[in-house]
Amino acid sequence: MGKDVSIDVGGTFTDFVAYDRDSRNLTVWKTLSTPDDPAEGIVGGLEQAGPAGEIEHLRFGTTIATNAVLERKGAVVAYVATEGFRDVPFIQRGKRQSHYDITWIKSKPLMKRRHAFEVAGRITSRGEEYIPLDEAGVREVATRISEDGRIQAVAVCLLFSYVTPVHERRVKEIFAEICPDVPVSISYDVLPKWKEHERSSTTLADAYIKPLVSRHLASLNTRFADQGVNKRVAVIKSNGGEMSLAAAARAPIQLTLSGPTGGVVGAKQIARLAGADHLVTLDMGGTSTDVSTVVNGRESFTTSFEIEFGVPIQIPMIDIRTMGAGGGSLAWIDKGGMLRVGPESAGATPGPACYGQGGTKATVTDANLVLGRINPENFLGGQMALDMAAAESAIARVAGEIDKSAQETALGIVQIANNNMIGALRSVLTERGLDPRDFTLLAFGGAGPVHISDLMPLANIPSGIVPNHPGQFSAFGFTMTDARIDVERTAPMTSKAFRRDHANDVMADLVRESTQGIADQGYSSSIEIYRSLEMRYFGQNHELEVAIDFERFDDASIASIWRSFHAAHKARYNFDIPGETIELISIKVTAISVAERLALPELAEAAGAAEPIATRPVIFDDGAHDAKVYDRAKLLGGHRLQGPALIEEPASITVVRPGLNARVDKYGNLLLGEIADAPASQ
Repeated sequence: MGKDVSIDVGGTFTDFVAYDRDSRNLTVWKTLSTPDDPAEGIVGGLEQAGPAGEIEHLRFGTTIATNAVLERKGAVVAYVATEGFRDVPFIQRGKRQSHYDITWIKSKPLMKRRHAFEVAGRITSRGEEYIPLDEAGVREVATRISEDGRIQAVAVCLLFSYVTPVHERRVKEIFAEICPDVPVSISYDVLPKWKEHERSSTTLADAYIKPLVSRHLASLNTRFADQGVNKRVAVIKSNGGEMSLAAAARAPIQLTLSGPTGGVVGAKQIARLAGADHLVTLDMGGTSTDVSTVVNGRESFTTSFEIEFGVPIQIPMIDIRTMGAGGGSLAWIDKGGMLRVGPESAGATPGPACYGQGGTKATVTDANLVLGRINPENFLGGQMALDMAAAESAIARVAGEIDKSAQETALGIVQIANNNMIGALRSVLTERGLDPRDFTLLAFGGAGPVHISDLMPLANIPSGIVPNHPGQFSAFGFTMTDARIDVERTAPMTSKAFRRDHANDVMADLVRESTQGIADQGYSSSIEIYRSLEMRYFGQNHELEVAIDFERFDDASIASIWRSFHAAHKARYNFDIPGETIELISIKVTAISVAERLALPELAEAAGAAEPIATRPVIFDDGAHDAKVYDRAKLLGGHRLQGPALIEEPASITVVRPGLNARVDKYGNLLLGEIADAPASQ
């Protein structure tokens, strides 16, 4: 049956997971990332997967789209708008990032004003043609762009095109005739949703990265084929689904938050196996930390994402909050003489001082090494020996600046990094009205298990889980990724004037569009359709999404959606307004081709107590403790451990604080705190 191979390209390491469908063996490994040419690290590491002809399904997450937008290294884009509206990307919104900062300057859009063009023609809010499209004017604009020679992509955003795309599609056809080598993104294909600024900004971002992403994916596809990987190859989308390389090249904006989604997808599986309905995920790697939630077995989605303040990208994506706190985060002293950690990172090159690759600045990894939490001889399973002397020297330099001992400084670096991550956890829990005491912390990434037992009491989270292969858990999540297409369309109406036929037409169109999109990428089995509505009370400015379980609107279903909205509003804000007019803003449809789930092996049941392989002194905030060291590969189902303890494995190490209990479940996951104290049958 062959192998499934998944790849997660991070800022420091590239992670690989290979699952053999016949033997059910899971193999994991890491290689250092190659930021200058990410494809080099991917292709080089893929050689360890064995014969390329055995790879049936290859999935990978990439940061190429994210980095291009964040670093402003995309294409030169022309913007085509309805006459009189070329300045929408520059006007943005009236709000300011800082009301009292007179030096604040609003973010610049992803194009220059001299490359903004207007065309005559007008569609009304009802989808009727008020002014015919000036095709001669469109041809003139296309000719100017073609003759310019500098413009590499075009973004088209016309008024009310989300109601009907006839003008935008005609503009695209004309551009294809006059400048066929210039890719064109139209807002109806990217984001058929109201609010002109959000729609124009998202369309601009799609055009901005399209040439770069297309070249990158084409190059990768060629290199995969040269290696003999010629079956299904897919890239992970921001919504946690997968898509073909050809589809990704046509809609690269869908890759904006590609890599971090794998951990959340994998968390759904862990939640089911561990019996934990509510999970908060913490993916701490070398460069950053990503946090998200799984509530009642479902991940959280959002369209509220900004690459910079005032530059939104409103595509459906898993709600993941990212911050600059990783193992490679640098420790530094600010102008006031205070110790700070991050967001700048040592990255893969030169990396932390202990990597011995030329880095001299102290990082979180160096601090954990000095505190005894990391074994310098067992990093990456012993493939990469860490330089303890270099770490101590780097920490000592920082310690000298604040007149503290090396151990005090190392502990301070870890505590500051922990506090930074607590802020991220609060942003997805308490700021959304969720009680941390109802959640279990799932920590992964190379550094997540090192910090989990510190974070649990700080965040008031009673239980924790460290999954199998935490250092490659995001890549592991990719192996369980479904093909998924999310589509939506603005269809404004109210509970007082509900247009049933129009709503049914829009929903039917979205179902056809999503299922056809799935089929066009070669996915035809186990198709599931989900529908939802975005609604709000009349006069509100933010919508709530309410799931629906019917295929057509009729008297009974229409009445049910208003009841569902009142209930959802009360659950979210603790009040509702019976009798108030409700606005339906958008209709959403999701089509999913459900992938075959991995059959995870179960561990043998432990007959006795776990045997430590060593004892090592470790510094915690209350002083030094002799911690028992365990080899995770030797732990069996039902084994119970008590902190202080260190559980080592090739790509990570789980630190168990003094007084904290741990248990190994039958699948090999490490359970900490209250979930570990519960009977094993749970």
